Amino acid sequence: MFEYDKNIPDPKRGDLLISEPFLPDPNFERTVILVCEHNEEGTFGLVLNKATDITLNDVMEEDFAFLGKLNLGGPVEHNTLHFLHRTDNTIDGAVELSDKLNWGGEFESIKLLIETGRIEESDIKFFIGYSGWGAGQLREELDRQSWFLMPNASSRQVFDMDADDLWKSVLNEMGGKYKVFSNYPSDPRLN
Repeated sequence: MFEYDKNIPDPKRGDLLISEPFLPDPNFERTVILVCEHNEEGTFGLVLNKATDITLNDVMEEDFAFLGKLNLGGPVEHNTLHFLHRTDNTIDGAVELSDKLNWGGEFESIKLLIETGRIEESDIKFFIGYSGWGAGQLREELDRQSWFLMPNASSRQVFDMDADDLWKSVLNEMGGKYKVFSNYPSDPRLN
């Protein structure tokens, strides 16, 4: 049997949290979460591999040029909208998570970039809800080995990798024992 990491460091902006293969919480089963904020007050992140059938026009009062589906950012506050983008354009209020990977910013700016074709739909993801942990809560989950941590997510992982295969693909990229974890069956009784 493989040993899990004993001392996983605290995550930082732009890191990925990858759920362990048998995490019993259905909200986070085989999920990959991009950490957008981590500080003494808690952690905020967005699930990258849970798509919905909802479009932006389903939740906005006005028609919007973005035709892609929304993602489920997590189980908290499904009445909130968040977005990740990779763009060379400066968007006021955006937070750089890693090279060419940004979180949020002024909504009207991103809307204008989409409507004028200066950002492609493949370079932006919208999320309803988010994943959140109170002070110390994620640290406890990391210590219980509920999550693996991959530092410095790339925009390729967020925007170009198939969401259905993201959990397995990221574990494969981590290599070693994580590559083995990626092949664990969803139901261990089927092994």
